[in-house]
Amino acid sequence: MESGKKELIESVFAGTGEMATHMRALDWSTTALGPVEQWPQALRTCVRIVLDSAYPMNICWGPDYINLYNDAYLPSMGAKHPWALGRSSRDVVPEVWEFTKQMFDMVVTQGQPFSALADQLFPLNRHNYVEEVYFALSVSPIPDDNGRAGGVLAILLETTERVLEDRRRHLLRDLASRTAGPRTEEEVWRVSAETLGENRLSLPFAFLYEYRSSEHQAYLAGASVETDETLRPPIIDCGKENLWRFDPALAKDGVLIELGDRASGVPVPNWEFPPKEACVVPIRLGEYGEVLGFLVAGIHPGRAFDDAYRQFVFRITEQITIGLVSAGAYERERRRAEALAELDRAKTTFFSNVSHEFRTPLTLMLGPLEEVLPEARERLSPERHEQLNAVRRNGLRLLKLVIRSSIFRVWKPDACRRPTTSRDSAATSFIRLDAKARWDTGLRESSLARVLRSDH
Repeated sequence: MESGKKELIESVFAGTGEMATHMRALDWSTTALGPVEQWPQALRTCVRIVLDSAYPMNICWGPDYINLYNDAYLPSMGAKHPWALGRSSRDVVPEVWEFTKQMFDMVVTQGQPFSALADQLFPLNRHNYVEEVYFALSVSPIPDDNGRAGGVLAILLETTERVLEDRRRHLLRDLASRTAGPRTEEEVWRVSAETLGENRLSLPFAFLYEYRSSEHQAYLAGASVETDETLRPPIIDCGKENLWRFDPALAKDGVLIELGDRASGVPVPNWEFPPKEACVVPIRLGEYGEVLGFLVAGIHPGRAFDDAYRQFVFRITEQITIGLVSAGAYERERRRAEALAELDRAKTTFFSNVSHEFRTPLTLMLGPLEEVLPEARERLSPERHEQLNAVRRNGLRLLKLVIRSSIFRVWKPDACRRPTTSRDSAATSFIRLDAKARWDTGLRESSLARVLRSDH
């Protein structure tokens, strides 16, 4: 290589970065741009600026929009680097070429920049599959040596991770909020499926199965999308080989299943291709606790199932577990309250029967005894008379207990048995007060009243 050309190349592609090294090594005469010494001065200057920049920049020059990009732009190229260097954008990004060409042509023709600061979706094939990628971008015209637009300068800031994180955080927040209210496990399953169905950009489909250990079977408890029954059987025998490989011993990370064409009928919002993979994870109490069910989560075909995606699915199962545990605790407390109320009713019925059975014979016994005692004082010895008095005192004590038991039943609160309105409470209070007044009046008029007020 002539010393003059070498100096020119080292001047244009100055630096120690990866792209500067690649550009110096590339034989540009084999590309549509031709030898570097034939490039417009404007292009050479722009290349030096781009290589020194820490922002992701890509020069697309000429009618074919030939690519020249810097180190910061490498993640956007993915596996296409270094092949993409010096090639037409038509060949580099055929999956978005129609949109890209219209955008570049508009910038070159009008001489005005184009910007999309909001998250712009670009389905790019960067790693041998079409990937869901978001950018905030600005595209500006690059003037050539004659002052006309000779190409465009694209500055792209990838926002994919932020978009995905926001989307997943929104789903988890909704799931936590909506599974906190249900009071039954069936309602938790239903609400969880509905919430997942409203966020199908994160999970194209989700099937929730309730596991019944006594039967060793899983029952479909909710689905986020309507599909063929072959994809979501209503009952799965976990003791045999099955479609989703359900197993109570399944690890926390679950298992990744290749779907092939089985999910071809499941559309993915804003995406051309159906899901190709699904993750099956257990829903359990703790990492090694009891299995409550299983989650079958369809993986977005535009995303790799990486650690972040796996952790997201695990957090979904955590939220569902919390909802199920809360609903189960509420149900157990409700049953306990009902059992206590039933026990209270039985106790009340028992004392009511005992009171009735005791009060009548005691009254019949004490009445004649009250009449006999005055004569017995004269006819019986003091010892015998004292024995009759002991019978009378003990009978009165027992009658006093029976009567007090009746008063307790009149005044016993009913709030723990059933909810009442303010009108019910007022009416009940009036009835109780009236009953107590009638009872007190009867006691005052009774010959036994003074005995009940005494200790004997």
